[in-house]
Amino acid sequence: MIDTIRNLPQTAGIYQYFDAKGQLLYIGKAKNLKNRVKSYWVLTPSLRPNSSLNPRIFKMLSETVSMHYIVVNSEHDALILENSLIKQLKPKYNILLRDDKTYPYIYIDQTQRYPRFEITRKVIDSKNVKYFGPYSVGAKELLDSIYELTKLVQKKSCLGGKKACLYYQIKKCLAPCEFNVQETLYQKEIDKAIGFIENKKELLKQLKEKMFFYANELRFEEAHEIKTRIQKIEKSNISSQIDLATNDNYDIFVVSHKENRAVVVRIFMRNGKIISSSHDFIYLNEGFDKDELYYRALLEFYAKEIPPIIAPILVAESFESEELLKEYLSVLFQRKAEINVPKIGDKKRLIELALLNANELLSKTKVDDSYELSLSLGELYQLQRVPLRIEVFDNSHMSGQATVGAMAVYDDGTFDKKSYRNYHLDSRDEYSQMREMLTKRIESFEKNTPPDLWVLDGGTTLLSLAIDLLASNGVFLDVIAISKEKIDAKSHRAKGEAKDIVHTKEKSFNLKTTDKRLQFVQRLRDEAHRLAITFHKKTKLKLDQESQLLSLNGISKAKIQKLLNYFGTFEMIKHASEADIASLLNQKDAKSIKDSYK
Repeated sequence: MIDTIRNLPQTAGIYQYFDAKGQLLYIGKAKNLKNRVKSYWVLTPSLRPNSSLNPRIFKMLSETVSMHYIVVNSEHDALILENSLIKQLKPKYNILLRDDKTYPYIYIDQTQRYPRFEITRKVIDSKNVKYFGPYSVGAKELLDSIYELTKLVQKKSCLGGKKACLYYQIKKCLAPCEFNVQETLYQKEIDKAIGFIENKKELLKQLKEKMFFYANELRFEEAHEIKTRIQKIEKSNISSQIDLATNDNYDIFVVSHKENRAVVVRIFMRNGKIISSSHDFIYLNEGFDKDELYYRALLEFYAKEIPPIIAPILVAESFESEELLKEYLSVLFQRKAEINVPKIGDKKRLIELALLNANELLSKTKVDDSYELSLSLGELYQLQRVPLRIEVFDNSHMSGQATVGAMAVYDDGTFDKKSYRNYHLDSRDEYSQMREMLTKRIESFEKNTPPDLWVLDGGTTLLSLAIDLLASNGVFLDVIAISKEKIDAKSHRAKGEAKDIVHTKEKSFNLKTTDKRLQFVQRLRDEAHRLAITFHKKTKLKLDQESQLLSLNGISKAKIQKLLNYFGTFEMIKHASEADIASLLNQKDAKSIKDSYK
């Protein structure tokens, strides 16, 4: 390795450190590979980590036995490649924030004669668009409230009609679809809506009055709907007396940490008022690194695309890659990006407010039971990361028909059903089915970052399969599997006892049925099993309906199976040409089949 370091080129690139097992420890970027990497090490009289490094980096280098590097054209390219590889490969020592979703904005396109407020996450290609946001939570509820309290055109489709509808009759719309509504009158409703967006106190006051009205009228469902909406809108607020006597916009980012947890707090100020805030906890597996956390937090938040509102960025402290990030964001924004550390005045007060909230979150938000259980699980199974986000896999079929796979996702104390995935599988045996499903998931790592842990419904054979697939793709990810304990080829479960074995790469664990760690893994497995069975039933029902459709058109079961064996699915049969079907069966059957799908 010392020869590799000495012979590094003085060009931009990324470098990767590996341990004795060949597992990826860290990915870094460099404007000058030789200078950057040499700063980590003392080369004489023998190779050793630089003693001036922080404990986290020193520990990483102590585990490092080899390195690779990739040369790129510029430091900008190195940043992009580093970020992409970290997301795909999940190295042990890189701080990896969860993918930051782009926050929604409310916008109005005032080039329209009777414009409406809508939600977007992207810049709208129109000349006269006004944006409000971003909103970490409550954007939809805010939009619904605007239409609840004003007489704007309620739905996109309304303007296409020629008759006033129910919205006009219940005094929620001026009905420009039928009546020649003066634009000045409609503009008053727009101004009223903007007033609600910019003054949430007044909006919440009006909503509460509406909620009490519905409750007094015994319209409890409508009252409850508004109550829920109020709670969501209030959740996006951060209490502050700061109200700048200007129309300035700022995006404020601060990080703080305590023991094994850190928090990133974001506050968004628009037109001199704080409009929303958000935060994310980061569990620190290998120590705190302020520089990397600031860099990652900003890169993850802005890297997707140009935000509709570009504001100067305020941070509590300078960080190592600040200048590089400014250059990158300037290219992305197509204008000069600002990252500033305020020292005095109102902007300094904004930073202090953000830090106050960060420290409050760290001190008052207790580590819950789910984290303690994940921590215990990690210690027992010797996992490299605390398994907060877990993906669980199972497959299902019936005699080789309707073969499907399912991925359930557990995230920080709850099942994340929005992230669940179902897979149609072509493979015939369970081993090949699992290979097919895991391969598909690995191929999606670039878009959807790997979790902390994979759990498979199966034994050591499937466990080894998953480990080999990940290793061949260079991904650093823990895997465990859970299988039923068998005696005389029969599982204890069949006798009414839920005895399962959890397998890791190193050993298998036969825990007591009362052990919470076993019960937790069983719960994960059972959810994936439920998901797979549900999807299998839906798929089987659809296939049966397709088969019945062909049977009703005179196609025998034997012929249907022959078609399936050749084309693979009913969908492929549907789109096959009449000539292709005739080559397998005959012209009459081919015509009947094509007619049945019309």
